[in-house]
Amino acid sequence: MQDFLNDVFPNILDQQAFCRISIRLGASIILGGAMGWERQIEGKSAGVRTHMMVSLGAALFALTSLEINADTKELTKVIQGVAAGVGFLGAGAIIKVSSENEPKGLTTAAGIWMTAAIGLAVGAGLVWPAVIGVVMALLV
Repeated sequence: MQDFLNDVFPNILDQQAFCRISIRLGASIILGGAMGWERQIEGKSAGVRTHMMVSLGAALFALTSLEINADTKELTKVIQGVAAGVGFLGAGAIIKVSSENEPKGLTTAAGIWMTAAIGLAVGAGLVWPAVIGVVMALLV
């Protein structure tokens, strides 16, 4: 039965992998929530839950790449793809109000982009740089 489970779900019985993945995904949710907290207080459309989901998704992409390959070259491709993809998500947050003739939502879009970077860092195992990034982003 163990062989079958390992074939269908690689690393499911590996307690170290389970802990590593759980801690990284949990940290990405917490740090993403910290990024979204300020946006939520300001009453912006992309709040805590949005930022948590962006961070969790980015971390899961990084973790998936590392768990399958453990190859940093492949991880850099994932990072490039997430950075470009999240750019489209951020673009959806930017609205140009024609009566005021200025764009709205640039800070929210930048926050979403930063949150994806934080999720990628955590997913790659770089928790402290992600924590420092969140602190610095909140100071900004």
